[in-house]
Amino acid sequence: MNFDALPWIVLFLPLTAAAAIFLFTKRSARISAALSTGAVVASFILSAVYVGIAGLEPVREDSHIWLQAGKLLFEFGLLLDPLSLSMTLVVTGVASLIHIYSWGYMKGDEGFARFFGTLSLFTFSMLGIVLSNNFLQLFIFWELVGVSSYLLIGFWFERPSAADAGKKAFITNRLGDFGFILGILTVWAACGTLNFLLLRGSASMLGAGATLAGLLIFCGAMGKSAQFPLHVWLPDAMEGPTPVSALIHAATMVAAGVYMLCRVLFMLNPAALQVISWVGGFTALLAAVIAVQQNDIKRILAYSTLSQLGYMVMAVGLQGPTPAMFHLTTHAFFKALLFLGAGSVIIALHHEQDIWKMGGLRKRMPVTFWTFLAGTLALAGFWPFSGFFSKDAILAQAQHQHAWGLFALGLMVAVLTAFYMFRLVFVVFGGTERTHGAEHAHESPAAMSLPLQVLAILSIVGGVISVESAFNRQFDPQQHGASFVAQLLAPFSHAPLAATLGLLAAAAGFALAAKLYRGVTTDPLPARLGFLSCWMRDRFYFDELYEATVIRAHDGLSAIAGWIDRWIIGGLAVRGTHGTTELIGRALRLLQTGNLQTYAMLVALGVAILLLWVVFC
Repeated sequence: MNFDALPWIVLFLPLTAAAAIFLFTKRSARISAALSTGAVVASFILSAVYVGIAGLEPVREDSHIWLQAGKLLFEFGLLLDPLSLSMTLVVTGVASLIHIYSWGYMKGDEGFARFFGTLSLFTFSMLGIVLSNNFLQLFIFWELVGVSSYLLIGFWFERPSAADAGKKAFITNRLGDFGFILGILTVWAACGTLNFLLLRGSASMLGAGATLAGLLIFCGAMGKSAQFPLHVWLPDAMEGPTPVSALIHAATMVAAGVYMLCRVLFMLNPAALQVISWVGGFTALLAAVIAVQQNDIKRILAYSTLSQLGYMVMAVGLQGPTPAMFHLTTHAFFKALLFLGAGSVIIALHHEQDIWKMGGLRKRMPVTFWTFLAGTLALAGFWPFSGFFSKDAILAQAQHQHAWGLFALGLMVAVLTAFYMFRLVFVVFGGTERTHGAEHAHESPAAMSLPLQVLAILSIVGGVISVESAFNRQFDPQQHGASFVAQLLAPFSHAPLAATLGLLAAAAGFALAAKLYRGVTTDPLPARLGFLSCWMRDRFYFDELYEATVIRAHDGLSAIAGWIDRWIIGGLAVRGTHGTTELIGRALRLLQTGNLQTYAMLVALGVAILLLWVVFC
């Protein structure tokens, strides 16, 4: 068997499943689900086989000429290195579990087959981003991810809120992508190539334009990874089915921006990196503050994702691609677990999402509770759960770079993360049942609970299974993996200040949440925070601000352009030309009598005028 063909098969299996579903099996829900799930599981297995045989090193590239016009050469190819291969395992592995979970969650939905077809297209698009060896190919898959997310977020398009959320995500990402494509064109104009391996040797040709090119490229990541000020689409994306939320937040769309930044890190100069680090840090803090007063279980997790993405972007800006990708990987485990756990609760309560209409679910849904608790401990950063190790790596990177402002900001976010997550746990799973739905809740079926258990295991051990060493091979080959026990204690020996303060921050957040929310029936914070609580609950009115400024300005410019088109271009140019042409036509029509004598007279008159002009002029 030609093992070099395996990455191509991994890439195109989900696309083949999507095509088969939409063309042939859309009327058969079970066959469609089996095709979609089988394709992504097979992609994961083949990825693991390829890594096992070929290894993560050396760097390999397999490309074919796609389009050639004179000196312009475009290729379609795969770049196989530790970064792309490790990310492929993450994407296909997490997507496999989400596909399996979706069998139980989407059962009985009228769009069951359509859901799995679009899910396969989404997986294919993300794999294309991960494996692309050049900017142009990456941008094509980048846009395919945008289209796929639009279809999945607005999956229940008959709901106005879902349709609006899909459009909001699509349009907001186009704003970032406009800057992204300008950055790609800038790189192409300066370097003459878009191939990532070739760019490593020619990135210096950007010269004084390096900062501009880096920030324009970062615009793409701001859109996909929902960084301030383009963060507003991600919370509304919760209108899609919960498995979609899990896939978007864990291993596909929002991860694409961080992955892309790590892929092109060699092109980002210190000035661009400083901007990136502070945008990431501010996004992390802003989202964590907003999450404190959200009451929708999925929105809390959505703002949590925003906050953790801010951590990752901050790490990239601090020249720490390994901590960024390490946190992206562990975050994929526990955030997929938390979203799927939330989906289990939502299904059990007949699609209720308000946490204050839940309560007492710990005894009624024990598997969901214990797995959700494991994900919460990982997200909050408690040792020895996976999130502790990856978050500590980011704090240690800030300490190493002497970025004490960002270090302090990271600790504040750690406190808030533990606080709002344990607020959720105490309100949803603790106390007594607050509604009839909570009183009659029961555990989810095996198709939904099994992926929860697998993800819970990964959330516990994901920090010490040599995930970080895989990315070290890409960015810091001098580092080598340590033993299991050494990895467990490594944070306390390598960066004791970051590890200790990070753990204390998580403990402080837990203690505050326990004091305020254990056994309560109403939220005590609004009375304590006053108007600030309203601002946090209403997301600091960013949507209203954009509505009053950007959208109104856009509508005003559109109205002016419409008026110019109608009255100036259409009235003077088009209608004026039309009127002049019609007048000339009417005059010429008077000459077209069909009478030969008239034509002879006109010819004679013309000849006479010509002779007079020759004689006298």
